[in-house]
Amino acid sequence: MSDATAYSEDRYPDEEIRDISEVPAIEVINTVAVHLMSAAAVKLGLSDTPDAASDVDLDEARKLITVLAGLVTAAAPEIGDHHARPLRDGLRSLQLAFREESSIPDAPGKGPGEKLTGPVN
Repeated sequence: MSDATAYSEDRYPDEEIRDISEVPAIEVINTVAVHLMSAAAVKLGLSDTPDAASDVDLDEARKLITVLAGLVTAAAPEIGDHHARPLRDGLRSLQLAFREESSIPDAPGKGPGEKLTGPVN
């Protein structure tokens, strides 16, 4: 048993450690998308912590939303509409939240990820 395996088994004794080769692509894509959405939401001040406003960083949120838009746009044909629709909905919600949070609104089609998704109103 390697040190890494021992550490993992000791730290998570009740959890099964999955080999990445066993994880379906759709699950990996969805997991990455959810992490990007969560990080963007925090950077938009949308977390439910008392000091959420102090986490607002629109430059960071813009980057995360744009990368998410690229992932969702590229993945949609591969994962199908059933899986892509909730990702698109989450992305759109973040784009709208960004627009609301920004004191200087982007022109239509110039907001984060809109180059890939089209204008969000």
